[in-house]
Amino acid sequence: MSYKIFKEAPPVIRDFLNYIGNIKGRSELTVEEYYRDLRTFFRFIIKDRGLIDEDIEIDNIDISCVDIEMVKSVTFSEIILFLNYCKDERGNNAATRSRKTSSLRDYFNYMTVKTHRLSYNPTEELEAPRKGKKMPKFLTLEESLQLLEAVEGEFRERDYCILVFFLNCGLRRSELVGINLSDINSEYMLTVRGKGNKERNLYLNQACVNALKEYLKVRPVNGIADKNALFISRKNCRITGKGVYHMVNHYLEKIGLGNQGYSPHKLRHTAATLMYQKGGVDIRTLQAILGHSNLGTTQIYTHVADDQIQKGLNANPLAKI
Repeated sequence: MSYKIFKEAPPVIRDFLNYIGNIKGRSELTVEEYYRDLRTFFRFIIKDRGLIDEDIEIDNIDISCVDIEMVKSVTFSEIILFLNYCKDERGNNAATRSRKTSSLRDYFNYMTVKTHRLSYNPTEELEAPRKGKKMPKFLTLEESLQLLEAVEGEFRERDYCILVFFLNCGLRRSELVGINLSDINSEYMLTVRGKGNKERNLYLNQACVNALKEYLKVRPVNGIADKNALFISRKNCRITGKGVYHMVNHYLEKIGLGNQGYSPHKLRHTAATLMYQKGGVDIRTLQAILGHSNLGTTQIYTHVADDQIQKGLNANPLAKI
């Protein structure tokens, strides 16, 4: 795993990032998120303590000066000030602040429990900001069919296959772009590498198999940078998450769903919701399909139907009498 993004991180932070990446097995994207959170935190500490010129923007602060003495001196009050800053100055919502809280907890826990370089953990009593329960946004069955019917153009076979995989397998965007040809065996079982590099196996249904066969007929073979990549971009390399994002948005706009909060991840929600509501898939099976380590994460889909019922009852003209 290559961590170019934090090559400028001071050793007291880099050691932790290597630990969660190589020992804990977190994905490169997760490690990068940890680094960004810690970098923002220590930039705040440096600026708040007046250790640099006050005219320097916080996002331009060099954190190479962060050492074990600075880490030892961090207080609970400074962490609260940082989270307030994230809310008031950076506009971070509860979910983002909760992630930052988790990053700080894991870092200081590593420094106290794993390496024993700290005798005091300033995050020990730190609580994560409360996140309101948010129902997943998803396409209806009719909208899903419209999305598939909207596919056209030079890369229609590839785009159609990608959308079919999203809507049938409930893949994350990172999982989809990471699919290799070698991940699909002769019986059309797909090996997916999810969060934390955890693998799960999914048997492709007939719609996926048909879409895959049509795409493989036109998939480029010559001049490919990554010959094992399944989905190829117009530049003859593995398609990127950003490329998939723009492609999905393009077709959403075609069917009148642009700028309404839909995204590739909402297609994952769509697959899960349709499997639960229309397909009668039980919650444990759905958990395995989606690759959730916690059943509680999957259970949000069991409340979607209840939410629709409540909306329906509230729409009754007599509801407010």
